[in-house]
Amino acid sequence: MKRMKISLRVKMLIMSFVIVTSSVMTIGWNMIHNITDAFEKEIGERAIAIARTVAQMPDIVQHVGVDGGEVTIQPIAERTRKATNVDYIVIIDMNSIRYSHPNEELIGETFVGGDELEALSNREYLSIAQGTLGNATRAFVPIMDDEEAEQVGVAVVGILTPTLQAIITTYSRDIFTALIWGLLIGLVGSLLLARSVKKQTFGLEPYEIAKLVEERSAVMQAMNIGIIALDENGQITFMNRLAKRYIQGEKSKFLSLLEKIFHIPCAEQLTNDQQELMINRNVVYFDKNYLISMYPIYVKANFTGTLVTMIDRTDATRLAEELTGVKALVDALRAQNHEYMNKLHSIAGLIQLERTDDALDIIIDETVDEESIILFLKERFTDYSVSGLLLGKRSRAKELGITFSIDSNSYLTEQYGSLSSGEMVTIIGNLIENAFESFGNTADKKIVECLIKIDNNHLLIRVTDNGRGMTKEIQEKILMYGFSTKDKEGRGIGLALVQQIVSAHNGNISVDSEEGQGTEIMIEAKKVREMDD
Repeated sequence: MKRMKISLRVKMLIMSFVIVTSSVMTIGWNMIHNITDAFEKEIGERAIAIARTVAQMPDIVQHVGVDGGEVTIQPIAERTRKATNVDYIVIIDMNSIRYSHPNEELIGETFVGGDELEALSNREYLSIAQGTLGNATRAFVPIMDDEEAEQVGVAVVGILTPTLQAIITTYSRDIFTALIWGLLIGLVGSLLLARSVKKQTFGLEPYEIAKLVEERSAVMQAMNIGIIALDENGQITFMNRLAKRYIQGEKSKFLSLLEKIFHIPCAEQLTNDQQELMINRNVVYFDKNYLISMYPIYVKANFTGTLVTMIDRTDATRLAEELTGVKALVDALRAQNHEYMNKLHSIAGLIQLERTDDALDIIIDETVDEESIILFLKERFTDYSVSGLLLGKRSRAKELGITFSIDSNSYLTEQYGSLSSGEMVTIIGNLIENAFESFGNTADKKIVECLIKIDNNHLLIRVTDNGRGMTKEIQEKILMYGFSTKDKEGRGIGLALVQQIVSAHNGNISVDSEEGQGTEIMIEAKKVREMDD
């Protein structure tokens, strides 16, 4: 099931709602508790002041603890209660018997609460307890006789404490208003913030940015060159896997090398001419040749760092030779030169031995043979690169003891489509060289035949040999890049290049081989003529 992706704006709205709601509720809760504490403190101070006043009234002092004293005390206590707007004033004697109470039926009853005991020991204090009228803050003040020598009772002033629910009910409107305003401000702020973030991220969502970063990183890691990123201070911030292998963990040494070879402390200071001098500089690092280039990076006209690329020069040269066909031509010409030198040495030796007839026979045979093949190539092949390649391969075949023949039906009269001369050299050279390498050391008769038919509309190249042949498994892999039956570094490129070139020109390549019998590789391509409307 595909995971639903939430936009940045929606995420910010949800987050703002949660944060604002949580903040307002937390602040409201703290506010209610602070209000409750403030109420209790204010109520306590008020209650203790009224209790002190009541405890010093002469009529109360004289009649508390006296039979019938409630007749005098109750009216005084009630008048004072109403005048001071407290919930109750209770006068008790030393036995906790009430002499006054808002509910006259409770007069003469024992005081309820159990928190009056310390007051009977001549102590003044505040207490929060559950009384007959409810939860209240109660002030206890001892009542002393006229001489202040003996305690005769206690004045209790109680003010009912508002419950938490009552306070919430009282301030609910304020809390709700604050919540609404907070949400509105949070929503507007989140919208503005989301718009600003989206603008800075080019309208991309966070998951799109993460995907883009992962893709770019994967591309950098997959590239076949070393890539190193430097910040504006010249410190390395990124290296792909190939660059890590090239610099071998010596970051400081590599940075020192860059500064030494380019002689410029900061890429930001480069002119256009200087930047051209920083491309493909040959550098020896850990006894290996590299081509190093540096490119300054600008973001909105501000210099932000430098990109450094590293290419193994040996690999680059080898690949270039394979791609252009230069390697095939050079090898062919080297073999031809080697063969001619051998013939010249033989002729020179025969002349020194005064066997001029034998020397003349060699010269005539060689001349006739060479003239014949040269005349054939001149008449049938218009591309001199391919002719030179075939002559060179013929000479190399003689060195290797291979009978190499070019089919008499071969021709190359025109270039096939956009197939270049270099591409033809690459194709033919790799196929022939592959055939030469197919023979074992014990092969008796080594034969390689080549058929080439190329014009503007048709392409047919076939190379056959009577070498070792290949298994079905090898035939399936022979055209894969990097696959080779030879255990040598840098092999497995030739036939892969052939496959790429042929595919690019809409051609087909087929391999027919049998172990111990030989191999035939054939390339065919044909232009499809466009039908007139």
